[in-house]
Amino acid sequence: MDLQTAIHTLKEKGYKRTKQRERMLKIFIDQHHYLAAKDVIRDIQQYFPGVSYATVYKNLYLLTEEKLLETIEMNREKHFRLARPGHKHLFICKACRETKDIDLCPMELIKNDLEGYVIENHKFEVYGICPQCH
Repeated sequence: MDLQTAIHTLKEKGYKRTKQRERMLKIFIDQHHYLAAKDVIRDIQQYFPGVSYATVYKNLYLLTEEKLLETIEMNREKHFRLARPGHKHLFICKACRETKDIDLCPMELIKNDLEGYVIENHKFEVYGICPQCH
């Protein structure tokens, strides 16, 4: 996804185009790993020193709700990255936060254990250390 597509998506849903939001989207477009909110705040405050934590968090959750960002929980803290299309499962390096797609979907292995249950969604994440950080 590029910046103009993301901005257009927000505009279609009635959200205003703001410089802070644009910068936040640019941060995620330029990165290929998950970022903690504090990393985003640090970057944004270089360009907008007066921006509050509340504004950054509000926009992170707005972008997540509108499916422009996706989140994971790591070290009891939410991390964000640009949402990618399709069904993904991930290996996430706890040192550098780089990710690797996992092609296998574990739902095929466990759906027999969930007979009678209605599965609405699922997420599969494996955490560890990548070869470069090992």
